[in-house]
Amino acid sequence: MPVGRLLQFSDVHFGVEHRRACAAALDYAHATPSDLILITGDITQKGLPDEFAAAADWIRAMPEPRFVIVGNHDVPYYSLSARLFHPWRAFETATGYPAHDGEFVSDSVMVRGVVTARGWQARPNWSKGVIDLDQTRRAAEALRQAPVGALRILACHHPLIEMIGAPMTGEVKRGDEAALIFAEAGVDLITTGHVHVPFALPIDLSDRRSYAIGCGTLSHRERGAPPSFNQIEWSAGEIVVTVIAWDGSAFAPSEVWRLPRRQDTRHAETAPDPTHAGVREAAAV
Repeated sequence: MPVGRLLQFSDVHFGVEHRRACAAALDYAHATPSDLILITGDITQKGLPDEFAAAADWIRAMPEPRFVIVGNHDVPYYSLSARLFHPWRAFETATGYPAHDGEFVSDSVMVRGVVTARGWQARPNWSKGVIDLDQTRRAAEALRQAPVGALRILACHHPLIEMIGAPMTGEVKRGDEAALIFAEAGVDLITTGHVHVPFALPIDLSDRRSYAIGCGTLSHRERGAPPSFNQIEWSAGEIVVTVIAWDGSAFAPSEVWRLPRRQDTRHAETAPDPTHAGVREAAAV
């Protein structure tokens, strides 16, 4: 039996949102008790005031507690001055959540947010990701202090490691270095959006097991997959990620990944993880 559950939504892209799916997602969230509603960025399409207003209404209609992080589409698209000087002000005003160093803690789960989006960058495609290693280390140290037994989650918008075959890439600068820091800090999951297709992958950068979890979209910007979100359940020994996909009229379970859960870091420092072998065999069923 699961001891915890959260629902992860991402890339709703208000402005091009799938309205029926968004409404049905609210119904599902209210009918499914969970420890947290996690939203991993791109709540708007172009960062326009009416898009932020619609996104804020939808978020406030979700059950509590909630945790929201920022994505690259949450920059005011048409304002160069906002991009340069205050790229996340509109997001923070609309949602009430900080862009940097946000945190949620309960006895069952801890989430820390890190910004991987930028208002502008010294490269042609500003939609790609960047992660700051100082912020990474602050987040990793905070997650080390999670309550014993709590699921430790790092939430950011861009996948830190690339999913082979994804319809687009995150190309996160310093992504591998950050993923290694989080794995060694005892983080169970790195939850992301951006690519609009769900996935669950082991992070094979350390002998300590972490997983990269990607979420689908609730917009009309599908990239070969229907609108979806993730239901993440966990027990002492297992994490189960279920894709809840839109079939044209309702949401229903689709792909499922069953992932062996690592030992709590504070108990695993002096003992090897006995279930480390076979992580790569966690697959959709």
